[in-house]
Amino acid sequence: MSELFIQAEPYMWPYDGALTPGNTALVIIDMQTDFCGIGGYVDKMGYDLSLTRAPIAPIKSVLSAMRAGGYTIIHTREGHRPDLSDLPANKRWRSRQIGTNGVGIGDDGPCGKILVRGEAGWEIIPELAPLPGEIIIDKPGKGSFCATDLELVLHTRGIRNLILTGITTDVCVHTTMREANDRGFECVMLADCCGATDHNNHLAALSMIKMQGGVFGAVSDSSSLLQAIGK
Repeated sequence: MSELFIQAEPYMWPYDGALTPGNTALVIIDMQTDFCGIGGYVDKMGYDLSLTRAPIAPIKSVLSAMRAGGYTIIHTREGHRPDLSDLPANKRWRSRQIGTNGVGIGDDGPCGKILVRGEAGWEIIPELAPLPGEIIIDKPGKGSFCATDLELVLHTRGIRNLILTGITTDVCVHTTMREANDRGFECVMLADCCGATDHNNHLAALSMIKMQGGVFGAVSDSSSLLQAIGK
């Protein structure tokens, strides 16, 4: 089998050139209304919504190409049980410090109860909605491996390479990349397919990945990926 690499920093990705639809998954993290939609959690916190909406178009292009190429597609959603039994008290308290009128996770917002499973704000935005049969990982925290069956799903499907996208670069996407790296997966983050509530944090998170020869993996972008897979 011939080698296939994506142009990336600080090394061509994946490290061994073993990139195939059978061993590679696109992971789209938390592209939910609460994080990038009007009236959602991030919007209610007063952050610039354009920063978390910026990745939508690039992700859409990558998603279309990888669907056509037969790659595994995985979506994640952060959210808590309706009874909030999996919501730590300190997490809820912190969320109420930065919202408007003391409103935080589990409280009523314009899109339903904030970050609660089954509510409108918890759903993935229509532009990137999962197709029937695509994997959805529901997680109660930042990382996609914590309290989920993601690792089992990846091993069952023979996935070794993860292409990471979504929001936010410095929190949920970065945490997932660190978790995956520790589990032996080969990771790349697509810079233009991620966003953060603070652009400097986005840039810092990307810089961290490239330290020490790629301490957590590599950084690339949508155009490099599309060029590599011929789409």
